[in-house]
Amino acid sequence: TFLLLLAFLGLALAQSEGAKVYSANCQSCHQVNGQGLPGAFPPLTHLDKVVQAQGGRAYLIRVVLYGLQGPLTVEGKAFNGVMPPFRQLKDPEVAAVLNHILTAFAKSKAKPFTPEEVKAQRAKAYAPQEVLKSRPPVK
Repeated sequence: TFLLLLAFLGLALAQSEGAKVYSANCQSCHQVNGQGLPGAFPPLTHLDKVVQAQGGRAYLIRVVLYGLQGPLTVEGKAFNGVMPPFRQLKDPEVAAVLNHILTAFAKSKAKPFTPEEVKAQRAKAYAPQEVLKSRPPVK
C-alpha cells in the first residue's frame, strides 16, 4: 500500500510539473484548455490518435524539442504556422508536459512518456520542417 501511495504521489507531482511547464511554455498559443486558436494554433485534444500511431511517441517528443513548421491538418482544419523549439527544457520537463497534455486534454490512456525516451530523441537534431515530415498519418 505504501508503494502504491508513493507511485500515486510521484504521478501527481509529475502532472503538476507538466502543468507548470505547459503554463509557462505552451498555454499562450494552445490556450489554457488545449483547444488552440482557430486558424492560428492547432488544438492538442486529438493527440491520443497521434501517440497511438506508429512513430507517434517519437514524433511528439521531436515536436517539443525541435519545433514544427509547415502546413498541417488537424481534425479537418488547416494550419500553417511555426512552433518554436523548446530544446532548453530538461528531459523530465519534456516528458512531464507531454504527459500533462495527453491526460488533461487528449484524455489518453497511453503509457506515460519517460525522460529516457526524450533523451533518445535528442541524439539526432531535426529542423522543424523535418519534424513535420515525420508526422505519422492520423485519421
